[in-house]
Amino acid sequence: MSFRDRVTLRDAMRGIVEEPLLNLVPKRFNYVGDVAVISIPSELEAYREAIVSKILSMRGNTRAVLNKISKLEGERRVAHFELLSGESAETFHRENGYVYRMDVRKVFFNPRLYWERARIASKVLPGEYVLIPFAGVGPFVLPSAGKGAMVYAIEINPDACACLKENIRLNRLEGQVTVIQGDAECVLHHPGYLNRHQGSLKPDNEIGNAVETEGTIFSRVPACSEPEEAAGFQVPKNGFDRAIVPTPYGMDHFLGEVSGLIKKGGYIHFYTFKTENQIPELIEEYEKMGLEVEFYRRTGNVAPGVSRWVFDLIKK
Repeated sequence: MSFRDRVTLRDAMRGIVEEPLLNLVPKRFNYVGDVAVISIPSELEAYREAIVSKILSMRGNTRAVLNKISKLEGERRVAHFELLSGESAETFHRENGYVYRMDVRKVFFNPRLYWERARIASKVLPGEYVLIPFAGVGPFVLPSAGKGAMVYAIEINPDACACLKENIRLNRLEGQVTVIQGDAECVLHHPGYLNRHQGSLKPDNEIGNAVETEGTIFSRVPACSEPEEAAGFQVPKNGFDRAIVPTPYGMDHFLGEVSGLIKKGGYIHFYTFKTENQIPELIEEYEKMGLEVEFYRRTGNVAPGVSRWVFDLIKK
């Protein structure tokens, strides 16, 4: 969870960091399991050891301290970190009744979204077919599967996929989740494998791609890479009941890809990065796409004036 003590780290460093530099000390930092994650500005290089010592004193079970030295980079959405204290960044993180094993340096995980993830999980119904691209180590996947949904999780980062599979095992949800390692854009929009007709998905009879599972007909969609993994991706004939899409920055076009896979009356929980004055125009755009905006909210600030927003959308 985020550090939210009555005394912030900045307050705790008062008298240690000289006054002109005190405002550069972050007020808070994140805990992922027993690993503390902070971004220390280069101007505070001389105070790094003192800052680490103070962090370690604030919570007794802190095993490691990481300094985030870059933003998320590359298709795997992983930042670069310095290990300032401890021997490794491997940890077990507990959230909303589930346990997640991960190496914080190799995967993307935002502990500040724990309340939002619980909100989404509360909407998932038993028996639903749920699509989750950009699944990461499973913070949306495990709660959905725990509600009795059949989840199809897509993730390109092999380290995150390995963690996700381990987390499914740790939480005893093996029968509820199919993990596909690959590029979500490739998996969801491979030409020639999906027939769309009035919003429904039809099996491709020409290539003999139909599969029937417990009375439900699916159309298989292989990915561009890792075909042995992607072979498990199955699209319900009438579409998925729900999609949870924690979209990376600048990839809003995925909403169009995902909406074609959702059945009429189904839900899409879509995350995007926008300024507040862009929201009215965005709502109009979603309506034109045939998506009703049931609810939306800000879920955190990511840059000056730019926030992460979630939209609960219903396909008309």
